[in-house]
Amino acid sequence: MSPAPVPGIDVCDCDSIHEEVVQEVRGKMPDDDVLMDLADAFKLFSDSTRVKILYALKTHEMCVCDISVLLGMTKSSVSHQLRILKQSNLVKNRKVGRVVYYALADEHVETIFSACMEHILE
Repeated sequence: MSPAPVPGIDVCDCDSIHEEVVQEVRGKMPDDDVLMDLADAFKLFSDSTRVKILYALKTHEMCVCDISVLLGMTKSSVSHQLRILKQSNLVKNRKVGRVVYYALADEHVETIFSACMEHILE
């Protein structure tokens, strides 16, 4: 017995396999380890606090104190999230005296973030 159709989802109802397509895609599929790393990267964007921090840093380099005031959070909570983002190479920091400023790690992070935002706003 075939599963009940899901409303709004078109399902292929054939038994033929497009072998050339399957082989082409199989040849281009990254290793499982790479795909797991990609999945982990997307998990970082699943936390709204981290997304807010990334958005803020996309706009301007900021210190923990500024981010905590902006988001209405404790410096400890912001520091924890920044640590996660830094360990994942999404943000970088620089120290000026006793102040540590955070920014997006590189233009790839900004590109990913901007592309996702553009998609959401469509």
